[in-house]
Amino acid sequence: MTQKVNQNSAAPLRVLVYSDDSETRSQVISGLGRRVHPDLPELEYVEVATEPVVWQQLDSGTIDLAILDGEATPAGGLGIARQLKDEIYQAPPALVLTGRPDDRWLATWSRAEAAVSHPLDPIELADAVIRILRSRVPAEA
Repeated sequence: MTQKVNQNSAAPLRVLVYSDDSETRSQVISGLGRRVHPDLPELEYVEVATEPVVWQQLDSGTIDLAILDGEATPAGGLGIARQLKDEIYQAPPALVLTGRPDDRWLATWSRAEAAVSHPLDPIELADAVIRILRSRVPAEA
């Protein structure tokens, strides 16, 4: 299935947030808020706690960014990110949450566009999301 970045600046960008830990999902969503940057569209979150629902959402072709928790169990976000890049044509960008800064090499292995380590720093998270989305979404006028 072809993945397309949301080109309508009035429509929100759909961000999948995957973690088996509801607190981690909450930290991501509250850290980013509804609008991560004035030049970017609003964000709409799709919270997911299980791998099968991750694939269901990704296969829908409506996800603009996937934020995947590498510490999730039983399916970690790093493996999902790699599989996403292997199996979905024009896959959405992925940001992985790693257990510690030294795990960035795993993010490289996963082919994720960015990585942020636990404990989550909202500023670092927002900067990574802005960097990814700016490269894919035209700035609003």
